[in-house]
Amino acid sequence: MLQGTSQPPSARGSARTEPSSASFEIVTYVCAHHVTNTTQQDAGGNMAQDPVETGEKQDTEQAAPKKLPKGVVLGPDGKPCRTCTDVASWFAMTGNKPKKAAKPTDTTTAAAAAAPALPSDCPPDVEALGRSSWTLLHSITATYPTQPSQQLQSETKSFLSTFGKLYPCWVCAEDFQSWMTKNTPRVSSRSEFGTWMCEAHNAVNQKLGKDTFDCTKWEERWRTGWKDGRCDPEQEKRYTMYDTDG
Repeated sequence: MLQGTSQPPSARGSARTEPSSASFEIVTYVCAHHVTNTTQQDAGGNMAQDPVETGEKQDTEQAAPKKLPKGVVLGPDGKPCRTCTDVASWFAMTGNKPKKAAKPTDTTTAAAAAAPALPSDCPPDVEALGRSSWTLLHSITATYPTQPSQQLQSETKSFLSTFGKLYPCWVCAEDFQSWMTKNTPRVSSRSEFGTWMCEAHNAVNQKLGKDTFDCTKWEERWRTGWKDGRCDPEQEKRYTMYDTDG
């Protein structure tokens, strides 16, 4: 399923997901159980070709296939899939050195700063894709009607089905489709839809060994903002005013 950042630990206890994006940063989430299998399948096949019969002596020995770094996922065409692979693994495969990330700030964790960085105008890796996708999906549930019409419910299910087929990371897409066959989208209300989406995201986090998010708090995270007021600009301003030395 989608990879990406887990939802933040603000809801203490069981909480942290979200959605380091895809990635349902809809995982990334990489999809760890696919990564090793996909790479090994390619390494074991698709490399050797039958010798051409020309009457001349042919060298039937094949060069050993290049071993790909752990974390690199292959696409259906047998080539490395950029949107299925995290940026660190991609750099390891290409041999390029990542640019140094900026020093941590109030909004940048040390872990994120230590990770390889890509310019903002480069194609996303699996984690950036996952983060962006989860942000979109959770935001859709946050603005979903409390009493949607039958037509909208049908269209929403169609959207999720199509999304699962078109998602750029193919292994994540297949995983999401498989999960939905066992967990039919619940779209009869905003509350149901938001909880279902949270469960989809948690399924991804569990596969990646990440903390899960308390789904009873999904509306605070994605619709209303946290009760402590940190998402309220005016409240944030007051925090800044009083959080000074002296």
